Amino acid sequence: MNTPRARIYQPAKTAMQSGKGKDSWVLEYLPTTPASPDSLMGWNSMRDTELELSLKFDTKEQAIAFAKAKQLEFEIALPQVRKTPPKAYAGNFSFARRRAYAEDQ
Repeated sequence: MNTPRARIYQPAKTAMQSGKGKDSWVLEYLPTTPASPDSLMGWNSMRDTELELSLKFDTKEQAIAFAKAKQLEFEIALPQVRKTPPKAYAGNFSFARRRAYAEDQ
């Protein structure tokens, strides 16, 4: 039997959120066997029900400890760091501004 594999990642924020995102970490199982077509309808089906699980943890270390306790092979997808440049209202009236105000409209 194949060893169960999992992926640990921090989900991105949804389009309905304006904050920096979620602080939780998620552990999801990866498929161990490929999908096979159903003989009656022809739809792809999986016999592995672990793919329906999505476990949430407060920290990455808790998710890793769970994976090690359950003897799972796991991979960690680190979140991308979002850089936001500092902005100030006074920058609209700076002499270093490159475009004229009429072009903004």
